[in-house]
Amino acid sequence: MSDDVVAVTGASGRIGRRVADRLGAAGVPVRLLGRDPARLPEVPGAVKAPPAAYGDGEAMRAALDGADTLFLVSAHESPDRVAEHRTAVDAAVAAGVGRIVYLSFQGAGPDATFTFARDHWHTEQYVRAHEGLAFTFLRDNWYLAGIPAMTGPDGVIRGPAGNGRVAAVAHEDIADVAAVVLLARDRRHDGAAYDVTGGEAFTLAEAAEEMSRATGRTIRYLPETREEAYASRAGYGAERWRLDGWVSSYEAVARGELAAVSDTVERVAGHEPMTLRAYLSAHPRDYAHLVGR
Repeated sequence: MSDDVVAVTGASGRIGRRVADRLGAAGVPVRLLGRDPARLPEVPGAVKAPPAAYGDGEAMRAALDGADTLFLVSAHESPDRVAEHRTAVDAAVAAGVGRIVYLSFQGAGPDATFTFARDHWHTEQYVRAHEGLAFTFLRDNWYLAGIPAMTGPDGVIRGPAGNGRVAAVAHEDIADVAAVVLLARDRRHDGAAYDVTGGEAFTLAEAAEEMSRATGRTIRYLPETREEAYASRAGYGAERWRLDGWVSSYEAVARGELAAVSDTVERVAGHEPMTLRAYLSAHPRDYAHLVGR
């Protein structure tokens, strides 16, 4: 396993970069993939592959040639995301990749309330359909970083989440789990689908209380109806499919689809997952835009 080449996509992002760092520190040959190699991080011992976008099968195959395992971070949301994922998977198989560890989403299913979670289900099914291809699916919950990001400049978290709970998780904890899975010599995680969550499930009202404590100002949660949610986001000029994703993510919380807390971080990575309070304490830059207003 130590000589296996692990290709990491999304290496300029918050999860891919952390995974690459952990693999590099373990002495594993790492190949970093991205559309723009200039944006890829400097990771000791890692090689930067030629430019490759998920939807460019020929470029992806060239970038993956000689890799044994692919850590596939899901592409940015788009109407073509599933097609891009399929092209990337096909390219990996054609290049001789024998295992894919795919970053999916909790509750992925064909009828998931969160519309983007349906993309993940279709991708999982496509990976499963390749006979002889080993896989592990890491189905993460909301990111803890999303809590300050979704807080408006007026100190209000808006959305149709009702009193539902969300078991949001830190990027660091996801990366820790992914690294352990990728490094496992006995491949004990092959064929598994793990929910990757924080250790607590909280309401957005409780999240607002934590944000208030961290920022020193009053942060509040304003429940919205579906119609109010679309109206409050109309000013962004986003396309309908993107608005559907934003709004339905809150509706999934309201319906309890993101409330289940898993023990994956503790069981696989060997430590307790970060709480929202701990995350905010460790990442003050995430909410710096809200301080002093």
